[in-house]
Amino acid sequence: MENLEKQLICPVCLEMFSKPVVILPCQHNLCRKCANDIFQSANPLWHSRSSLSAVGSGGRFRCPSCRHEVALDRHGVYGLQRNLLVENIIDIYRQQESSRLANLKPEQQQQQQQQQQLTTCDEHEDEKINIYCLSCETPTCSMCKVFGRHKGCDVAPLGDVYVRQKVKGLVTRQRRRELSWRAFSERPTTLPS
Repeated sequence: MENLEKQLICPVCLEMFSKPVVILPCQHNLCRKCANDIFQSANPLWHSRSSLSAVGSGGRFRCPSCRHEVALDRHGVYGLQRNLLVENIIDIYRQQESSRLANLKPEQQQQQQQQQQLTTCDEHEDEKINIYCLSCETPTCSMCKVFGRHKGCDVAPLGDVYVRQKVKGLVTRQRRRELSWRAFSERPTTLPS
């Protein structure tokens, strides 16, 4: 199930796709909301144009996965094709996940709810903290990266950074053990006379 969940993650918000899911011409998927956020950040003056001056064109943005340029028609992101297959897979996955959660003991359910509350952004209350700002060395949410104080920063998925830090800590501990063992084994031994 974990591998399936990874395939259902939006490359922008790093959360499971939220409906409606749109498929880009390059065959990558995005939440429509995320596609709209990318479009608006790539076309900041779009809202100030009158609809008459934008005849025949709905603007452009780049796919966050492959950087392919996506040209929109006059309907903008609402003209992008919905990926109903991905939406159906998400529905099935969520049904199975909720039945799994329903079978948890009450204390496990409470623990899971507390974990979810701890992982939301202070600035964007509905957004989960899902990325790590490498520049500021702090966990943050995708909205902070796209629109907020981490807009120009380098980020990485929070899970990847966690694994890297854990491995780094294990390697450091192992090196310390080796050094202390080497120092211990290299000490001259004196035999009692």
